[in-house]
Amino acid sequence: MLKDELPKIITEKLPGPKAGAILKRRQAVVPNAIRCVYPCVIDKAAGAVIQDVDGNIFLDWVGGVGVLNVGHAHPSLVKAVQHQAERYFHGMFNVVTHEGYVELAEKLGARVPVRGTHNKVMFANSGAEADENAVKIARSYTKRPNIIVMSGAFHGRTLLTMTMTSKKAYAVGQGPFPDGIYRAEFPNLYRKPDGMPDDKAIAYYVKKFTSVFEECSPAQYVAAVVMEPLQGEGGFIPAPVEYVKAIRKICDENGILLIADEVQSGFARTGKLFASEYWKDAGCEPDIVATAKSIAGGVPLSAVIARDEIMDSVPGGVIGGTYGGNALACAAGLKVLEVIDEEHLIERSNELGRKCMERFNSWKEKYECVGDVRGLGAMVGVEFVKNKTTKEPAPQLVTDIIQYAAYHGLLMENAGTYNNVIRFLAPLVITDAQLEAGFAIYEEAIRHCMK
Repeated sequence: MLKDELPKIITEKLPGPKAGAILKRRQAVVPNAIRCVYPCVIDKAAGAVIQDVDGNIFLDWVGGVGVLNVGHAHPSLVKAVQHQAERYFHGMFNVVTHEGYVELAEKLGARVPVRGTHNKVMFANSGAEADENAVKIARSYTKRPNIIVMSGAFHGRTLLTMTMTSKKAYAVGQGPFPDGIYRAEFPNLYRKPDGMPDDKAIAYYVKKFTSVFEECSPAQYVAAVVMEPLQGEGGFIPAPVEYVKAIRKICDENGILLIADEVQSGFARTGKLFASEYWKDAGCEPDIVATAKSIAGGVPLSAVIARDEIMDSVPGGVIGGTYGGNALACAAGLKVLEVIDEEHLIERSNELGRKCMERFNSWKEKYECVGDVRGLGAMVGVEFVKNKTTKEPAPQLVTDIIQYAAYHGLLMENAGTYNNVIRFLAPLVITDAQLEAGFAIYEEAIRHCMK
């Protein structure tokens, strides 16, 4: 079966002849800004494996960039969507109520670790929409205009979320940007000031945060702080729990809401259903969670969840949309939660994370270019540097490693402010044999590209 295959390149070169022809057609009709550096044109996929149009087998460690935690074309999801499609595709939730939306809202509201005793849920289509709606809801509840985001953050490509996103390579030529978005420095402990111990570094970054009130916006005008529990595009950097506890306290003292952007980190990726469960365990749970990506196994869907009083503060007509909570997407979302529970994917995420950390840390001992290994559960990043002393980023090495791996059947992607991190986002249904095959290609790519 395809889901059990190991990577295998059968064409003389990549892309193969059929893939090459399609990629040429792509170049003619798709804007150059929508880049693709991989020699793979998908024909079919299952689990953690992609077969291209020429019959080459690729191991997928990108997962549609974190969308496929339950794997490609999971049979249960396929059946759920087929069953729904036979009944109806769409109804527009403002016009006709469908039970799938209600049931998925009930299940997510009961399981998402936000502050409060009862939660309500709204659905949208993408992570950017979820983040933007979370901001709208926070502004409605607090009656305040301003938002604090973090260095290294990625929240999307709409006008507001481009502004919230730190890396302005995603927003070239798109100003002027909306007002009221201010930035604090995210606590990257690998790149903290030289010689500073971690406990001192947390205090240092908290002081950096409070300086935003002095330099950018007084606290009484701040509606919310938006933070990823584990930064995705920023380089797979976990937010230290002691830092989150300090920010939670500051928020509480000043009437500010805490929003967790769980677009990439949700749905068992980090060893819990949501990464902000780690925050809740420490008594610093968020007020609002925005999530998307793996929520529906590849069908477009996103969600914003918060306690009743926050959600019901929004005036009629301010939130919602035509496709939000589409029937096919909700059917898939319900099945994703079942699959995660029935196949014990939270436990599998922790197991994969342990194996990745063990292997990647062994490379850290072996190779001068491996500077840092970090993550939560099966959301693990490796930061590559030119040498361990200076920690100078090595983005070209990362580009070379990714290209070498792709041409040998392993698809990986970079991340990070300096484009020098390789992320692990393989579907959680990956087999042990596939994981080992991926490790072998990855390490060979490191050895080859270091020369």
